[in-house]
Amino acid sequence: MQAANRMAFKEWAAICAALGEGLQALIIRKGGIDEGREGFRVAQQEFWLFPTYQHEAALGLEQEALPILERVETQRPPDGMLRLAHYAVVTDVFHILDEQRLSRLAGQHVWSPRTVGERFAYRRPGLFVLTVRVYVHKEPHVIPDSPHLAGCRSWVDLPLDLSTEGLTPALGDNEFDRRRRQIQQALGLDSRET
Repeated sequence: MQAANRMAFKEWAAICAALGEGLQALIIRKGGIDEGREGFRVAQQEFWLFPTYQHEAALGLEQEALPILERVETQRPPDGMLRLAHYAVVTDVFHILDEQRLSRLAGQHVWSPRTVGERFAYRRPGLFVLTVRVYVHKEPHVIPDSPHLAGCRSWVDLPLDLSTEGLTPALGDNEFDRRRRQIQQALGLDSRET
């Protein structure tokens, strides 16, 4: 793991919380409208999770995840500030072109089937599934938000390197390995090992 990192990955705040609580060990991504012609790419193998609140809605999550959504909304930092408490290390990357494979991941994430289906079908069929090992910082980094971090894109370059010292894994080694195997088996695909 890097000693410090300035790269961040935008994700719904409720998903960041689910990852940090060990409720899921994967990210499903299509990419934002500002990703460019080539679309989403796994540009970094390690990154801070940048919680966003813009597109989140109760319809986007499984019913059992609604308390997470309510909690992150009440814990939302003041306008103009960012709170970064979760750090992710990518272990596998899958590019899924068969929508039926995604349904095999049910129960391993908190997105609703509707959200996954809409993301899959947007523009060109297909999604990326990233298996990630997530670490939690007991004392989140709190930094000022700025206009250069805005926009509908996955990757942002933070204004400063944030230390990864003191991070603890959301899942123990054995549990993470078990979840990772479940994801690989559910998708029935070889990943690009990272």
